[in-house]
Amino acid sequence: MTALLTGVGVTAYGRQPGPDSVDWQVQAAELALADAGIEPGEVDAVLTGYSTVAGHLMPANLFSERFGIRPAIAFGLSVGGATGLAMLAEATRLVESAAARHVLVAAGENRASGQSRETSTRILAQVGHARYEVPLGGTVPAYYALLASRYLWTFGLGPEALASLPVQMRAHASRKLGAQFQKPITVADVLSSRPVAEPLRLLDCCPVSDGGAAFVVSATPTSERSLLVAGTGQAHRHQHLSAMEPGGSGAVQAAQRALGEAEVTWEDVDVFGIYDSFSITVALLLEELGLTPPGRAGAYARAGAFEVDGRFPMNTHGGLLSYGHCGVGGGMAHLAEVATQLRHERGAAQVADCEVGYVHADGGVLSAHVGVVLKRVATA
Repeated sequence: MTALLTGVGVTAYGRQPGPDSVDWQVQAAELALADAGIEPGEVDAVLTGYSTVAGHLMPANLFSERFGIRPAIAFGLSVGGATGLAMLAEATRLVESAAARHVLVAAGENRASGQSRETSTRILAQVGHARYEVPLGGTVPAYYALLASRYLWTFGLGPEALASLPVQMRAHASRKLGAQFQKPITVADVLSSRPVAEPLRLLDCCPVSDGGAAFVVSATPTSERSLLVAGTGQAHRHQHLSAMEPGGSGAVQAAQRALGEAEVTWEDVDVFGIYDSFSITVALLLEELGLTPPGRAGAYARAGAFEVDGRFPMNTHGGLLSYGHCGVGGGMAHLAEVATQLRHERGAAQVADCEVGYVHADGGVLSAHVGVVLKRVATA
C-alpha cells in the first residue's frame, strides 16, 4: 500500500501574541484537513511534535482533546528540528501497514510571544553535552558557530562566503505571503548585523516565531492534488557536537535511503527544501549531500543556483532564515512549500516543470537527519 500526502497547512509565522502552542497546532490542522478535503472524524491517527513552551508529557492526546477528536493512535515525537519529517515518515509507515487510513501530523508553538529569550536559549542549549558543552556556556548558536569557524578556516573563506545564503532566503520570502521577514537584504546587511556567536551574526540566524504547520497522510488520494510520499530515509549518528565525525553527520545516509526508496537520483529532483536554521547549517547540508562542491555553497547562492529558475531551486518560501522558525513546525514549512511547488500552485514563484521534490531536516547540531522524496501522482 502506498502513502500519499493529501493535505498541508501552514500558518503565517512571526511574533503573534495570543494563541498558545496547541492553538497554533489546531489552526494548522484545520488548514491541512481542509486542504485534504476530509473531516476531523475521519482521522485515525495523530502525531504531534513537542513544544518547548507547553512541555506536556502527552502532546498528541492534549492536541486531540483540544481538537475534539478521538483517534485510535496518538503519540508525540522528539528529534529536534527533524521531528516534523520523522513524523511524516512514521505516518507513512502507519498508512502502508494499513494501521491507519488518514494520519494527521501537527506541530506549533508560541515560542516568540510565550517564552523569554533567556528561557528559550537555556532550553535549546540542552542539546549540548551536559558535562562537556553546556557548563562551558554552550548555546545552539555557539555550537553552530564552532562549525562555521571550522568551515571558514578549512576553505580559507571570510564570513561573506556564508552571507549570500540568508540573502537568497530573504529574496524568496519577499514573494511568500505569511513570511516573518520579507524586506530584501544584502550581503552588507548580513555582515553589519550584530554578532550573535562569531562568526555568525544576527542575519545568519533564523528568527524565533509563533506559528504552526500540519500534514495529512492518507492511504488513497483525496483529490488530484495528492502527492506520493515516494521515499523516506533517516540517520542518527551522534547527539553531541563533540561526538560528530567531521564531514559525516549522517545527512548523506538519510538522503541516499530516501532517494533509493523512491528510485530517483539528484538529477531527477526539481525542487528542494533544505533545513537552514543558520547559514552554516544549509551550507554544510548542501555540501555533504553533494549538491555543491565543498566550500562552494555561498558561491552557488551568489550565482543564482538556488533561485526559482536555478539548478537547485531551494526553500522558495524563505526557509527558516526568513519565513520563520516556530520549533517543529519550522522544518515542516519546507515540506509544505515543496508540496505546493509540486502541485504547481506557486504562481509567479513557481518552479517550471516540477515533478519530484526532496526535503531534508536536521535536529540538534546536525545530530538527527530525515530525508523525504515527494512525487506528483500521474493522472490520466
